[in-house]
Amino acid sequence: MKQAVLVVDMLNDFVTGALKCDRGLAIVPQTSKLLEGARKAGVPVIFCNDAHLKGIDHELKLWGDHAIAGTKGAEVIPELRLCEKDYVVPKRRYSAFFRTDLDLLLKELGVDTVILTGLHTHMCVRHTAADAYQLGYDVVVAKDATDSFTQEDYDYGIKYLVATYGATITDTDGLLKEWGVK
Repeated sequence: MKQAVLVVDMLNDFVTGALKCDRGLAIVPQTSKLLEGARKAGVPVIFCNDAHLKGIDHELKLWGDHAIAGTKGAEVIPELRLCEKDYVVPKRRYSAFFRTDLDLLLKELGVDTVILTGLHTHMCVRHTAADAYQLGYDVVVAKDATDSFTQEDYDYGIKYLVATYGATITDTDGLLKEWGVK
């Protein structure tokens, strides 16, 4: 089994900006701890970031301007300290796989299992999980490093991921133990 951690939309606009999610702030410490552990264990970290084209992307009609490519709002929050060896996959739709090179990157890294973190469990994380499953990846969700606008949305998202994609639900400490990282 070869894993990679996918960090979905932990961007300024999602955590503190245009689509601010206070619950997103709450997962920053555990997400940071998970990413540090993954890097120590040699598990690839891949940031899957909204990078919309202003006035063009279909999603903006529903959600308004957010994470516009090249703006501060589309940058990874500073608390997660994007590292030189991390990968960044820009996306223009909910799924990190939809018309991106994420699948190619994962294949070239030899990955067969994706560990999902980030926002939002019932939307972008869910759609990324759907495509991961359809492409043959095993799906793991770090429950303390994912969240949604509300507890109801979060719970619904987790339940859906388990029932529909057979996702394994774990937490940061479980993954660090699995990797032999303290």
